[in-house]
Amino acid sequence: MVLEGKAALFRKFPGKHIHFYIGFPFDPTVNVGSELVTSFDKIRFLGQIINMNKFFAPNETLIASELWDTLSGVTNTMEEILGIINAISTTEFLSKYNLLIDNSNRNNHAYKDILDEWYLTSELELIENNELLKENIGNDRSLNRNYNKTAFNSKGEYNMDRYIELKEHIANR
Repeated sequence: MVLEGKAALFRKFPGKHIHFYIGFPFDPTVNVGSELVTSFDKIRFLGQIINMNKFFAPNETLIASELWDTLSGVTNTMEEILGIINAISTTEFLSKYNLLIDNSNRNNHAYKDILDEWYLTSELELIENNELLKENIGNDRSLNRNYNKTAFNSKGEYNMDRYIELKEHIANR
């Protein structure tokens, strides 16, 4: 299947240099007692999966920090991701989340602190430009309805569509 994928890409984009990898977000063979959680041992990892060495070349396999750095184009990406996860996943998560889904807290300093702590810079941008945003929205019922939505939808996902629409109304300063 991998060879079919490579062949299809090479055929579709002749003359274009294509990188084709298989990636794993972490190395479960890492000994966290003696190795960094972001490290990897490609030979050990590939050897743990039946026939993996037979079908995948080490230079076409990206594991742990190698994968994340390749995807982002910068170093230490996995460390940053883990740092964000650790900042958010605390015993206070639910109380902080509940504070964020209550729009009456938008002017509360703790609201802004949580947005900053959780790296929600898009929402923080809306809060910091709240007065301009309200002024530019005016009496537009559709925009007001969107403005009054919470930062997270009913599934607990960040409401990116809301942000994108509202951002347009602070960009024209």
